[in-house]
Amino acid sequence: MTTPSSKAGTKGVPRATRERQVLAAATEEFGRHGYEATTVAAVAARVGVTKPLLHHYFGSKQDLYLACLNPVGDRLLHAIRTAMTEPAPAAPPTALRVLHALFTALDGQREAWFVLYDATLPPGSDAARRAAYYRRAVDDLAATGTADLLRTTGSGDPLDADALAYAWRGLCTALVRWWVDHPDQSPEVMTQRCARLFAAGRTILAVGDEVA
Repeated sequence: MTTPSSKAGTKGVPRATRERQVLAAATEEFGRHGYEATTVAAVAARVGVTKPLLHHYFGSKQDLYLACLNPVGDRLLHAIRTAMTEPAPAAPPTALRVLHALFTALDGQREAWFVLYDATLPPGSDAARRAAYYRRAVDDLAATGTADLLRTTGSGDPLDADALAYAWRGLCTALVRWWVDHPDQSPEVMTQRCARLFAAGRTILAVGDEVA
C-alpha cells in the first residue's frame, strides 16, 4: 500500500508511468493526512521527483487532489451501482454486496475512501464542490437502499430513512478505517467478517426483544 521512494528522478521513466506513481503517492498522502496537512513537496519526495516537475505535470495542489479524487469517486460509484443492481435471488443481501464492492474497489488503495471524505478541504473550493458531488451521489444510493430496507419493516417515516443512511455512511467509514489498520485482511475476508457482525447484531437485538 505504501509507494516506495525512488532516487532515480525521472530519467528513463515514461511520463505516464511517473504520473501513475505520483497519483498513487498523492492519494495515500491525502487519504492519510488530509488535504490541509498534505504538501506537494512531500508527495514529490516520496516519488523521487522535484516539486517543480510535479507542478508541471499536475498544476496546483488542488489540481493534484482533483486528479486523485475523480478516479476514486468514479470507481466507488460504479462499484456501488453495480452491486445494487446485481440480481437478488442468487446474491447475498444488498448491504453485503455493497460492502464487498467497496472493499474490492478500494483494495490496494484503501486510504482513497478518506480522499472522498476529507473534512479539511477549503470551503467553497473546486475540490470541496467536487468531493461534495461524489458524497451526495453515494448518499443518494445509500438512501435508496435504506428506504427499500425500511419499507420491508413497515416504516414509512422519512426521518428513519435519513437516520439509517447517516448511520450506514458512518459504518462504512469505520470499517474502512479498521481495514486500513489490518492490511492482511482481503476484501473477501472483510465481507465475511461483516456478515458475522451483522448476524451477531441481529442476535443481540433479538435477545433484547425477548428480555423486554
